[in-house]
Amino acid sequence: MSTSDSFLRSKIEQNNFYCSEQPQKLRKPEVHMVPALSTIAPTWSGTAIINLNMEDISLNDYKGKYLIMLFYPYDFTFICPTEIIQFNDRIEEFNKLGCHLVAISTDSLYTHLAWIITPRKQGGLGEMRMPVLSDKNQNISRMYGILDEKEGVSLKGLFIIDKNQLIRHITINEICLARSVDETLRILEACKFVDEFGKTCPAGPRERLSITNNESTYFNI
Repeated sequence: MSTSDSFLRSKIEQNNFYCSEQPQKLRKPEVHMVPALSTIAPTWSGTAIINLNMEDISLNDYKGKYLIMLFYPYDFTFICPTEIIQFNDRIEEFNKLGCHLVAISTDSLYTHLAWIITPRKQGGLGEMRMPVLSDKNQNISRMYGILDEKEGVSLKGLFIIDKNQLIRHITINEICLARSVDETLRILEACKFVDEFGKTCPAGPRERLSITNNESTYFNI
């Protein structure tokens, strides 16, 4: 075992390794001003790592498309890479639905780049097919109401924004909880169903989202 591995294991066993994403300790209540559903998403711009290059992107780049903004707290942690990798590796499923994804944290561009070029076996992200945006000045996280002002990091927020750049769905998780790709796809498909057919989306798993569903069966229990 290498010296670095021994150090990491000792920190985990002592339960004082900050980036282990343990549940947050009890804190005084805080109010986060999250944008309302069905309102225009706050406009943002910034620089992201895309295909190992630094590129400027903005919300305006996604007009006419669905967009998922995937906020997370830290690079080089244990839970964040597992969920980001899952979203990234299934990006084709989102693209087929006309949806793009952007991962966002308050880490710097250079930290993002270092995390991406680090192999997955060593705790890195490896090849990324979605932009990883730096919110180093914390402006985007603050606009979307998910900035932990005390720690200076983003909470685990997920926003689904539609083709008209309206906010259609918001979830905010505790730092230690991972998010579900399947559930995100289900909600995205539900949004598209309502947009296409202009009616309430049927309940049920993803494969049951069909306009031919007999709605009355949901009330005949």
